[in-house]
Amino acid sequence: MARYTGPRSKIARKFQEPIFGPDKALERKNYAPGMHGPNKRRGKESEYGIQLKEKQKAKYTYGILERQFAKTFVEATRKKGVTGETLMQLLEARLDNTVFRLGIAPTRSAARQLVGHRHITVNGNVVNIPSYRLRPGDMVAVREKSKSLEVVQDSVQGQINKYPWLEWDAGSMTGKFVAFPERENIPENIKEQLIVELYSK
Repeated sequence: MARYTGPRSKIARKFQEPIFGPDKALERKNYAPGMHGPNKRRGKESEYGIQLKEKQKAKYTYGILERQFAKTFVEATRKKGVTGETLMQLLEARLDNTVFRLGIAPTRSAARQLVGHRHITVNGNVVNIPSYRLRPGDMVAVREKSKSLEVVQDSVQGQINKYPWLEWDAGSMTGKFVAFPERENIPENIKEQLIVELYSK
């Protein structure tokens, strides 16, 4: 399972957003990394550079490497509707992302680990593929023997469902992927149209 394992604070500072979650290093130094600090004169970014940066932000946010991201984009272009919105919907429908959104794990990387270690079921069957695509109506749950895990218990404590396309039952630790989300409901600060323009070149 390929994933980014490099320095996270450096990436968060590059985009000046806490894309991996709360980050003290970003709070202290909310400017791009580099030996010259915040006073370094940076040239005007090209249109291509801006588009590429947006794609990289999306990749790091959802924990996907280039090949898989490009594959998801191609899939989005084949579906009806606005390509950028469809891309975001497909990314949100990933199993690891949904486990994170439901509050079963505190971060996407922790969610990816829970899925990979066979702690999560979809419609009653164990699924250990983080990129597994959910469909409306799918039930996502914590395996019975995994409900006592400390990371799960800490994460779901006082969990309130904040996303209209998901339903969460704290008693049974089960969530439902109700529908693909509307773009305005997805909280990520990603300008997907720039990604579409980049791939369209």
